[in-house]
Amino acid sequence: MIHLENVLFTITLIMYLAAMLIYFVFIAAKKDAVSKVAVTVHIAGLFIHTAAIVVRGIAAGRLPLTNQYEFASAFAWGLSLVSLLFIVKFKFPVLGAFAAPVTFLIIGYAAMQSKTIHSLMPALKSGWLGVHVSTAIIAYGSFGVSFVLGIIFLLRDKLKDRGFLDQHIPNKEKLDLISYRSAALGMLFLTFTMITGAIWAERAWGSYWSWDPKETWSLVTWIVYAVYLHLRIRRGWRGRSAAIFAVIGFICVMFTYVGVNTLLPGVHSYA
Repeated sequence: MIHLENVLFTITLIMYLAAMLIYFVFIAAKKDAVSKVAVTVHIAGLFIHTAAIVVRGIAAGRLPLTNQYEFASAFAWGLSLVSLLFIVKFKFPVLGAFAAPVTFLIIGYAAMQSKTIHSLMPALKSGWLGVHVSTAIIAYGSFGVSFVLGIIFLLRDKLKDRGFLDQHIPNKEKLDLISYRSAALGMLFLTFTMITGAIWAERAWGSYWSWDPKETWSLVTWIVYAVYLHLRIRRGWRGRSAAIFAVIGFICVMFTYVGVNTLLPGVHSYA
């Protein structure tokens, strides 16, 4: 099973790379037929990635969400899924040209981590594992899409081909709205992540909150997006400021995931 998982993971890596390159060709060639190929390869890569995660879970005899490799792979899966949903829903293949590189970098990070399967430490042997980590995956994926949309918003006026731009990239008002919806979805799931994590922590360690570095930076990230949503809803923030906030928020997300694990070890160091 481990060999099969390695093969499926390698194919996933190749498929995501291929999807990214084909999205780039679509931007360069400006051919709708190319965008359909890119989306098809993206979908195929997501299905193979799903199979790899399932096989990993069977081989490990548990949910494959408990170490750096497994969570990075799941993070890439979440971003791939959410970006694909937005691409299909809004008929927005240009989004793939910006989201695919981020997905590829994250799964590339996963490829550099140890794939050794270890038995669960006692604190992780809980039914809360699946709920807590799966909500984090959707939250991170949604924030990743909001980040990509923010980048597209900031670059939109600098793109030269206006005909192609107007046909394949929503206007700024719609871009802003889609980014907001993605950030709001991420905020909802991040809230669930923190609530389930607090309940799980109380049962595992006897305390709802211990100011562990990952807990602290999750709170920082939550506050950043809460401020973003508050300013948008109550103060009418739109446009460039909101796009910059979406970018800053995802930087906090990435530090919470990669930076904290690397620089600030704590009780979450296993993830």
